Amino acid sequence: MSKPLLPNRHPDKDFFICDFGEVIPKSDMASMEHPLFTLSTKPDTAIRNYEHNGTTVTITPSVLGLATIHDKDVLIYCISRLMEGLNKGEEVSRTVRFKAHDLLVTTNRSTGGDGYKRFKNALDRLQGTVINTNIETNGQTVTSGFGIIDGYEIIHENPETKRMVEMEITLSKWLYNSILGQEVLNINRDYFRLRKPIERRIYEIARKHCGSQKEWQIAIHNLHKKVGSSSSLKKFRELLNHIIHHDHLPDYSVNIEKRNVVFRFNGAAAVTKKPDDAPTLRTSTIEKAKEILGRSYDVYAMQSEWIEYWKATGSPALDKPDGAFIGFCKYKKAQFDK
Repeated sequence: MSKPLLPNRHPDKDFFICDFGEVIPKSDMASMEHPLFTLSTKPDTAIRNYEHNGTTVTITPSVLGLATIHDKDVLIYCISRLMEGLNKGEEVSRTVRFKAHDLLVTTNRSTGGDGYKRFKNALDRLQGTVINTNIETNGQTVTSGFGIIDGYEIIHENPETKRMVEMEITLSKWLYNSILGQEVLNINRDYFRLRKPIERRIYEIARKHCGSQKEWQIAIHNLHKKVGSSSSLKKFRELLNHIIHHDHLPDYSVNIEKRNVVFRFNGAAAVTKKPDDAPTLRTSTIEKAKEILGRSYDVYAMQSEWIEYWKATGSPALDKPDGAFIGFCKYKKAQFDK
C-alpha cells in the first residue's frame, strides 16, 4: 500500500536553486475556487461545463486531453516567480524565463528523463486546453477562448541528453491579470507531495475558503461539485474518508459531520506564533485589517511580519497595539501599491 505523501525528492534543493531560493509557492485564487483542471490520471478528452452562482466555465481539451491538476505545478512556479518580482519592485511580463531543472526540483518532481518528458507533456496540455469563462481577474473579463498558457519556447536543449535546459513560458492574459491584481494565495510546500489529484484539489479549496479561520464547513454535495470530481457521491465520500484516516493534508484536518465536510485549520500556531510578551490583537482589529489589506493579502502573515518588526525594534511597550498594527498594515499596503 503506497504512503499518502510522496517522498521529498530534493531535500537539499536550496543548494541547487539559486534563482528561486526561499520564495513561497503561490496559486491564483480563480483556479483554487473553480475546477479548471481534470483530476483524471488518464487522458481526459471530455468537454467540461461548470456553473455555480452565476459563474460559468467551459473547458475544451485538445486531442492530448485536458490539463491536469499536476500540470498546474507549472503555473504555480511561474506565479510564484512573478509575484516575487513584483514584491521586489521589479518589472515583470507574461513571459517567464527559467531553467527547467529548477521547476522540477521546486515542485518535487523527478529530474530524470521521465521527469522532463512529463514536463513537456504538461506544457502541451496547458497550451492546448481552451477555457471560456465569465470569471473576472483583476476586474477584467476575457470574452474569447484562451489557452491556459499562450505558448512556450525551449531556449536551449542539452545536445547529449536532448533535455530542455532554459525555456520561456508565456501565460494567458487572464492568468496574468490575476497576478497583477495580486489575486493569489500562499500555499504549503507540501502541496507538491500530495500524491492523489483529489487531495491537491481538496487542499486548495481548504486554503481558499478556510484559510486561517478556525474552521469552515460545506455540504458534501456542494464540495463534490466544487472539487469537479467525476466520481459518484458515494465514491467521493470514500476518497474523503481516506484523507480523514491518514490526516496528511497540509495545514488542515478534515471531518465528515452529518451531511457536511468540516475543515479545521491546524497551522494557526505556525502562522501567528509570537513571543509570550508580544502584543495581543483584538479580533475586531484583525477583521479591520482584512478590510484595509483586501483579499490579496494574508492578514496573519502580515501580523507575523509586524511582530518581527516589533521584535527588531527592541520590543517597545505599546499602549495601543491595535492602532499600531492597523497603521503598519496601511503603511505596507501603501508601499506595495506605489
